[in-house]
Amino acid sequence: MKQERATFAGGCFWCMVQPFDELPGIHSILSGYMGGTIDNPTYDQVKTGQTGHFEVVQITFDSEKFSYDQLLELYWPQIDPTDDGGQFHDRGSQYRTAIFYENEDQRIRAESTKQKLQESNRFKKPIVTEILPASTFYVAEDEHQDFYKKQPKHYKQDREESGRDTFIHSHWK
Repeated sequence: MKQERATFAGGCFWCMVQPFDELPGIHSILSGYMGGTIDNPTYDQVKTGQTGHFEVVQITFDSEKFSYDQLLELYWPQIDPTDDGGQFHDRGSQYRTAIFYENEDQRIRAESTKQKLQESNRFKKPIVTEILPASTFYVAEDEHQDFYKKQPKHYKQDREESGRDTFIHSHWK
């Protein structure tokens, strides 16, 4: 077993857990915060957009069963990679998209998939998703973990109202 971590920002972290959950080789998915200026931020602090943190999901996986490349293939179709002001109805710096790499191999792979996406001309605007070095990961409060399982009606309503599912269907399916 080769255990690794991948950290992705894709707007609201509630919507970024389910696509990766319950896949072979995925050991855990935690919602949290990365990239900001204060230690141990709370949801209330991060949602102001003043801390510099991204809402992220950190995935621990067995790369011999589910590769980093497969995670990247799942990541891109969850987001609008051309929006630098947030994602869908979630606006603000905390909802920007980013791939946080743990090592040089992850950086190279992430940059490669970003370049291929740009060259595909799938989108008329530039791909603005950042590729950044991983920094300290802060686990979000319990109520934000596995939100789609704990609050399925709220989760489904939020996805529908946000425009995320409509965007994904029209641009990725």
